[in-house]
Amino acid sequence: MGGFKGKSVLVLGGSRGIGAAIVQRFAADGATVTFTYAGSREAAERLAAETGSTAVVTDSADRDAVIARVRDSGPLDVLVVNAGVGAFGDPLEQDPDAVDRLIRINVAAPYHAAVEAARRMPEGGRIIVIGSVNGDRIPFPGLSAYAMSKSALQGMARGLARDFGPRGITVNVVQPGPIDTDMNPADGPMKDIQHAVMAIKRHGRPEDVAGMVAWLAGPEAGFVTGAMHTIDGGFGA
Repeated sequence: MGGFKGKSVLVLGGSRGIGAAIVQRFAADGATVTFTYAGSREAAERLAAETGSTAVVTDSADRDAVIARVRDSGPLDVLVVNAGVGAFGDPLEQDPDAVDRLIRINVAAPYHAAVEAARRMPEGGRIIVIGSVNGDRIPFPGLSAYAMSKSALQGMARGLARDFGPRGITVNVVQPGPIDTDMNPADGPMKDIQHAVMAIKRHGRPEDVAGMVAWLAGPEAGFVTGAMHTIDGGFGA
């Protein structure tokens, strides 16, 4: 490979699951990759050793820490924001503090990271945020707060695409459906319910999402911006 040789890539939330697959893909393609982690130190250190990337601890709930991490990473060719959390259940019973933390991580962090990255990003840079199919569709109850946060990314991407477009910087959202991760394992208790509303009745792989991210970061996607890219096996199609 080597399509990203000489490119500087920062992945916010890269130690496990989809984030780890994205780190592996960019590293295999020759990029210089830095990724953040919060609580998965052992996994982060192992991934860094395997890929030659750099792991740095950063709390995505801390706005100033996110901005500082992006700023200290120098001019970035590619920013990928994968860090995210869920807050599921009856909205009448959810902890308001948990919902506020979700908003800080899932909405505020991507916005501030994107803006800070754009300050020094070269012309033709790429900003890619990992959203969710739940930004478009909510097939089950208990997803209100999570879906709200993922829908917010759509407006953010469309707006920033306009703001940064004159410099050739693209802003896109990748919206996975059920992907085989710790958060939603392929053999988990929700698999039958999820597969029942899917055209392709299985979970996707983190590598599937990483492939879409790599395409959006590459030269063939230079005219693609302000768009939502769903990769969900026809979830609720």
